Amino acid sequence: MRKSIAVTAAGLAVTFFGLTACGSGSGSGKSGGKDGTLVVGATAVPAGEVLSYIKDNLAEKAGLKLEIREFTDYVLPNTALQEGSLDANLYQNQPFLDEFNKSKGTDLVSVVKAYLPPMGVYSKKVQDIGKLADGATVAVPNETTNEGRALKLLAAKGLITLKAGAGTDASPADITANPKHLKFKELDPAQLPRSLDDLDVAVINNNYAQDAGLSPAKDAILLESAKDNPYANLLAVKRGNEDDPRVEKLAKLLVSSDVKKFIAEKYKGSVLPVTSG
Repeated sequence: MRKSIAVTAAGLAVTFFGLTACGSGSGSGKSGGKDGTLVVGATAVPAGEVLSYIKDNLAEKAGLKLEIREFTDYVLPNTALQEGSLDANLYQNQPFLDEFNKSKGTDLVSVVKAYLPPMGVYSKKVQDIGKLADGATVAVPNETTNEGRALKLLAAKGLITLKAGAGTDASPADITANPKHLKFKELDPAQLPRSLDDLDVAVINNNYAQDAGLSPAKDAILLESAKDNPYANLLAVKRGNEDDPRVEKLAKLLVSSDVKKFIAEKYKGSVLPVTSG
């Protein structure tokens, strides 16, 4: 039922944007080199917006030349980074990066955590997650780590119980108790917002929710807690490039007070700043 990262080339995408405004989103072209422009791959929301703020307001003062290449999927930014046509990327969390390295044989590492885009549960039929009907249909992402993330969110609310030791790759097969007899439907993450009319509820990634005009802070009937949350989005590079001076400058800017303020004011709780890397 589930699709692995290798299959989900269109998974977890920002659907309303082309691959890039600055060149080919497939990662064509070369990075700027350690003395030139830092080329960073990102999905449009919120990563591209955060990077654009840095480029327009902070980069010049920090002595950083920044080029942003926007992608519409969660696979190409990592393959482009591994191949060297990107210097860094910003869009993924640590569990996703770990699974990607494992399944694709890449050698990518985290530099700093930038912000948390909390996953949420959305519905056009239910206003209170506690009143979900017996036998309701719940859609979850069909990508490995985000399906596990969605199930853990439901388990934290007590809607289901997962077997002991179920990790970030948990699937419906790991459910040991389902008192409401919920029916799970696994869909491509990009399809989830468009399928809400046909579902009771859907667990949707933050970028897709915002791209569809939903406000995680206001519209989600259940939202991830920031406490002890392992899913903060991170700045990633190919191993060995962590000490690139341009990467170090961007890492500092991503956790600066200016960027934290921008995130707080722009997203109003729908994206949360991270206080440390």
